[in-house]
Amino acid sequence: MKSYFRLTEFELGRFFTFYLVLIGLTIVSQIIGVIVVSKEYMNEANKMIYQEGLSKQAFIEQQGMISLADWANSKFFLAPIAVCAVTLLIYMFLIWYRDWLGKNTFIYRLLMLPTQRIHLFFAKATTIFMMVLGLFALQAFLIYIAGIVLEWMVPNEFMQTMGVSEVSFTAMHLYMILPATFMEFLLNYGTGIMFVFVFFTAILIERSYRWKGLLFAIGYVVVATAMFMSLIILNKVWNVLPLYPLEWLFLQIILGIIVTASSVFLSHYLLTKKITV
Repeated sequence: MKSYFRLTEFELGRFFTFYLVLIGLTIVSQIIGVIVVSKEYMNEANKMIYQEGLSKQAFIEQQGMISLADWANSKFFLAPIAVCAVTLLIYMFLIWYRDWLGKNTFIYRLLMLPTQRIHLFFAKATTIFMMVLGLFALQAFLIYIAGIVLEWMVPNEFMQTMGVSEVSFTAMHLYMILPATFMEFLLNYGTGIMFVFVFFTAILIERSYRWKGLLFAIGYVVVATAMFMSLIILNKVWNVLPLYPLEWLFLQIILGIIVTASSVFLSHYLLTKKITV
């Protein structure tokens, strides 16, 4: 286990500087965003009330109250989230391929370390997951800070107060990142871990068999995805399996565990039997 933790620390360190850049970009963009959204709303309110003679109540009825939902749907909020998501998706591939394609094929030095090779697989997956969790915590904190900034800039009579869960409900793109309940958090992020394992396995398949492996890798991703989605496909296309919601959830969790375990088993086999140094 010590080697696994050391490998995880090593992998985190390799991306940490760029990760701090992503964090900084998110903080700056979203804080600027809440200031801009607040000022635009108040400028419009001042114009309608003091220049055009509209009462405050009439303005609120016409324009509605401002809330964190307005900020959560702005480009200042969405752009850094998109940048972080795309960056981590790209890095999910680079975390393996830069070791193979970089100078002196660094992957072979990693594979020759006196530890089980599957530890390298788990260390890279843990790195991706920890970075995602870090951004999750940052986003929850920024919603709290944005609420404070909004209270500073907008009078209470124009503002609708919202918590993190309420913002998640009103902004569906945020709901996947910040689920309202702990169970939904486990399901969303558990599914995310499963697909990280699936794509890592696909990369190892491609690296093991090269050009043939590319087709095998694509096939594995398709099969794993189809297996995980099989209950939904069966119900949508043939309208079979009339199950209660809890039964659906239980079976879906079982399928997710099977796909995850299959990916780990296959990756362990490829790292120990097919990838030689």
